[in-house]
Amino acid sequence: MHCLSRSGFLACSICVAIHPVAYAEAQSDILRLPDQTVSASRQSDPTAPTLRDKRATFAAIPGGASIVDAETYKTGRSSTLQDALGLTAGVFVQPRFGAEEARLSIRGSGLQRTFHGRGLLLMQDGVPVNLADGSFDFQSIEPLASDHIEVMRGANAWRYGATNLGGAINFVSPTGKTAAPVDLRYEGGSFGYHRLYGAFAEDFGNWDGFVSLSHSEQDGYREHAQQENQRLFANLGGRINQRIATRFYLTHVDTDSALPGSLTLAQLRDDPRQANPGSVTGDNRRDFILNRLGNMTVLALDGGHSLELSSFYSEKSLFHPIFQVLDVDTEDMGVRLTHRWANDAGWRWSMGAEVVEGRNTDQRYINLGGQKGQRVNALHQTASNLNAFAELEVPVAERWAVIGGLAWMRQERDVDDRLQCNAFVTAVCVPQDESFNNTYRGELGRLGVRHDLAEGVQLFANISQSAEPPTFSELTGGQVISANDEQRANTLEVGMRWSGNSLELDLAAYRSEIRDELLALNDANGDPEGTVNADRTLHQGIELGGGLTLGKVVVRGQYLFNDFRFDDDPVYGSNRLAGVPRQFIKGEALWQQRGWYAGPTFEWVPSHYAVDHAETLYAEGYSTWGLKAGYRQRQGLGFFVEGRNLSDRSYVATTGVVADAGGADSAQFMPGDGRGLFAGLEWRL
Repeated sequence: MHCLSRSGFLACSICVAIHPVAYAEAQSDILRLPDQTVSASRQSDPTAPTLRDKRATFAAIPGGASIVDAETYKTGRSSTLQDALGLTAGVFVQPRFGAEEARLSIRGSGLQRTFHGRGLLLMQDGVPVNLADGSFDFQSIEPLASDHIEVMRGANAWRYGATNLGGAINFVSPTGKTAAPVDLRYEGGSFGYHRLYGAFAEDFGNWDGFVSLSHSEQDGYREHAQQENQRLFANLGGRINQRIATRFYLTHVDTDSALPGSLTLAQLRDDPRQANPGSVTGDNRRDFILNRLGNMTVLALDGGHSLELSSFYSEKSLFHPIFQVLDVDTEDMGVRLTHRWANDAGWRWSMGAEVVEGRNTDQRYINLGGQKGQRVNALHQTASNLNAFAELEVPVAERWAVIGGLAWMRQERDVDDRLQCNAFVTAVCVPQDESFNNTYRGELGRLGVRHDLAEGVQLFANISQSAEPPTFSELTGGQVISANDEQRANTLEVGMRWSGNSLELDLAAYRSEIRDELLALNDANGDPEGTVNADRTLHQGIELGGGLTLGKVVVRGQYLFNDFRFDDDPVYGSNRLAGVPRQFIKGEALWQQRGWYAGPTFEWVPSHYAVDHAETLYAEGYSTWGLKAGYRQRQGLGFFVEGRNLSDRSYVATTGVVADAGGADSAQFMPGDGRGLFAGLEWRL
């Protein structure tokens, strides 16, 4: 590959990843299990398509979409979403405390959030993990309990009815037909890190089952960063008859997380391991229990038609001491019905409707050292969603196809304030009725084109609209209600895929013109407004990912160019939006032979980036490197050893986002982990 100026380093050295599986398939069996072979005497299960089927489906998407085989990241520590998705094209994910909670963003979605994510549709087996208001919890996912991960950037998540800016990420579980009968794994290492994982699978013929149990804990690199998780994931499914297949999913998560808080830049330079004193005094935590039941049922009809019904019910209990003690009980349920059709001529059609409802009781108290004091607020919140979507692919000429889509949404957010201030509590609660009700409506369209230029080479382009109402965090997350509008965008995307024996490449360039982006801003006098709708903003950038095989060495990773800015704002002009570096590079180069592998890993943020929208306070760029080695086969004993940040660099992993820091140092910086050594042992039957 020819290298172009200094940026040639990106193309030649990284050649980075949206289809890490495809090149790995030809190269080595240490990075993935082979696709399941289905005998002619037994019909495949449409509730659990094989990786081969998924790749064929994703190859038809006229935009940024990829599949991550879990085998590619299980070669090292597999604890966080960064471990699982860090090398995936277009995905920016940085843990804020070295644990699950992170800034997870695609194309600038949920830009200012490093907690309780938004701007993406997160799913488990095609069923939403998001609460009805659009928010989601990072701790709900166990990376080890995934067979593969679907990543659909922007409007390329249309097939799941997602109408947000960022798109969707779907974690797909192993089944009794795709998983090893027994999989036992232990990981341990620095900062008191331990993870035990056991999974068991059984193929009963027409039916199969899978169950996984995990326990993880860590003291954390920083003080007051202890975490402990217990997770259960199980599924049971198969064929009821020749036409109907169904699969049930069960999830239980019990997670306790201490929050060390953010530091000033001076504090970070002095001692990055310290906690924010206020986080310790208030014993800031995020503890919750989640129980979730889901189902996917597929009815095959004649003529290439099928009906797909997905449904879920979940309950969550959250105890969250921060500026106040938040005690929140949540109940969510939803159902989505999709009609799909395809024929041998290349025509494809999908149309669906989704109903989701969630309600919670949000009780708030004075924080007395992490315990409940006087109750200061009581909110009953309801989110109701009714969405419909359709997409049609038409082959218009040899190697050409046009894809059009329409979506309609009606979403309601209702807040009922059930605690009014009285003479006793006026000093500690807001003396106003915070009740709120609004309905958000939208009609959205999408038009794309795909051209198969040559064998393994594909060009694509699309234009799309998106809309996402505020979550309850954007409405009631502060001291007072914020009556925000929905965020809307028009996005143009062009790009290409290259799939060959030694090179997998995914390149996409996009431009999103956004109205009413949800951001924390100040007014013209410099006074904070909280989270409000910015008038006009612009998100544009380049997503480059893939893998390159050079003999016995596989290089893979990703490069992101992020140009996010205000568009002639009366206060901020054309300033860049804060919180995400302009460039981000992450990769690895592994020598591989007969199950053995070894090589370096690296991460690089080349330049500083703003922490505030006024561009007066900055986080410095950084680079870290590590080494990874191990042995992994389809069966038997395997192991890994991994060193991270081996130069023990003190750096800012991610930051908070404020409107205007006024040039003064502020507690907005979250240190990355220092030098760490991790090892793992796994046995698969």
